[in-house]
Amino acid sequence: MDDDIQAGDVGAGRAARRDEAVRAAVEQGLLGAGSPVVGLLDVTGIRESAAELRAAFDAVVAPGTPVLHAFAVKATPLVPVLRLLREEGIGAEVASPGELALARAAGLRPEMTVLDSPAKTPAELREALDLGIAVNADNPQELERIDALMSADPSRSPLGIRVNPQVGAGSIGATSTATATSKFGVALHDEGAREWVVRAYQDRPWLTRLHAHTGSQGIPLSLLVQGVAEVYALAEEINGRIGRRQIDTLDIGGGLPVNFASDATTPTYAQYARMLAEEVPGLFDGRYGLVTEFGRSLLAKHGTVVARVEYAKSSGGRAVAVTHAGVQVATRTVYAPESWPLRIAAYDAKGRVKEGPVVVQDVAGPACFAGDLLAEGRSMPVLEQGDHAAALDTGAYYFAHHYGYNSLVRPGVYGFGPDGEGGVAFAVVREAQTVEEVVAESGGAHVEALLSGRAPWGLP
Repeated sequence: MDDDIQAGDVGAGRAARRDEAVRAAVEQGLLGAGSPVVGLLDVTGIRESAAELRAAFDAVVAPGTPVLHAFAVKATPLVPVLRLLREEGIGAEVASPGELALARAAGLRPEMTVLDSPAKTPAELREALDLGIAVNADNPQELERIDALMSADPSRSPLGIRVNPQVGAGSIGATSTATATSKFGVALHDEGAREWVVRAYQDRPWLTRLHAHTGSQGIPLSLLVQGVAEVYALAEEINGRIGRRQIDTLDIGGGLPVNFASDATTPTYAQYARMLAEEVPGLFDGRYGLVTEFGRSLLAKHGTVVARVEYAKSSGGRAVAVTHAGVQVATRTVYAPESWPLRIAAYDAKGRVKEGPVVVQDVAGPACFAGDLLAEGRSMPVLEQGDHAAALDTGAYYFAHHYGYNSLVRPGVYGFGPDGEGGVAFAVVREAQTVEEVVAESGGAHVEALLSGRAPWGLP
C-alpha cells in the first residue's frame, strides 16, 4: 500500500477512536463540571506506533542484528506508558535520576535502558554503572569521571561517547541539537575534537558505542540522515585506526518530526529507515548493533487534552471560548505558538463532534495573562458554554509536563481502548491532582518557617 494512503487510513482510524473516547469520557463522568480538563491516551494507537517502529527497522537491518528502540522518557514521563511500551518491546532513554526511577518503576531491565544527559553527577554515573545501564559520556570531563569509576570497580555497562556532528539546525532552534554551538556532546568539527575522540577510544577498550542525536521537530529527514552518516563515518574511522571492531553499536538518537497539521502520520518510520538504508547502507549490514531514541513521534498523535468551555464571550468582535486547558498543559504552544501550533477540535456538551457554522474565534486557557491561548483566530464551529475543546496531538510534551502557573492542578490522565462490547473503557494513568496536594507541595507543612522568633533558623 502507498505510504501516503496508509498514513491517511491510520489517521482516520485514530480520529474515529478519539471522537468515541471524548463522547465516552463525558458519558462516564471523567469529563464534566467537577473535572473540567483531562488527558486521554489512545492505547491502540500507541501499540500501533511501536509496531510500526519495530517493523520499519526490521525491514532494513541484517538478520540477527541487535536493535534496541529506547523511548525518550522525557516525551511522556508516565510509568504506565513506559510499562505499555516495554510490553511492546520498547526500552527507555533516560536523562535524569527521576527518569531512571520512572523506567525502573515500569520494570525496564538495565539492558533496555540508556542514560544520556549533559550534566550527570558522580552519583548518577555510579548508579548507572552499578546497574549495568548503557551510558553515553557527554564530554571529556565526564569521561574522566567514568575513568575513575571504572578503575575502582569495572562495570558491565555498555559505554560510549556522544558527539555533536554539527550538521546544522532545523526550523526550531531550541530543538536542534547538532548546531555549531549545541551544548550536547563533543563538537566533532571543533579544532582537535575529532582526534581527541579517536584517542579516547584507542585508550579505552571498554568504549564500544558511539552516539549522536541531530534534533527533533523541525529537523528534516535529510538532516537527520546527514547526522547519522557523520557518526557512522566516525565509527568506521575509529575502528579502522584501532584495527578491530571496537565500536560495535551506534546510537542514532531519535528526532522524527511529527505532523501537527492533520491526522496523517508523516513522515513515517518506514520512510526514515529506507532513506537511511539508501544513504548509509553500511549502518545496516550487520557489523553494528543499533539503538534509537524516538520520543515525540511515538506518543504525540495518541494523546488529546480535552477541556470544558466554562464561558463563551466576545472581545473586539471576536468570539472567545474560555476553557480549563492552557499554559499549564500546553506550555510550549502558549509561549511559542508559531513553533508549536495545535489543532483544536470542537465537541458539544455531550462530547459529540460539533457541527454548524464556522466562526473565527480564540480558544483561551484559565491562566490570568493575556497570552494564555491554545489557539488564536481559529476558524471552527463556535464553542459555547458547556462545550468541549480538544487540543490534538498532545500525547508528548503536553499534559504530562505540568506547569504550575496560578497553582492550577494537574489534570487526570486516562488511557482508553475497546471495552469488548463495542464501547470505550478507560484506565487511570495518573490521578488528577487535588487542591490539598497543591498546598502540600507549596510548603503547607512549613507555614511558619519564615517567621523570625518563632523557631530557630537553619536546617536540622
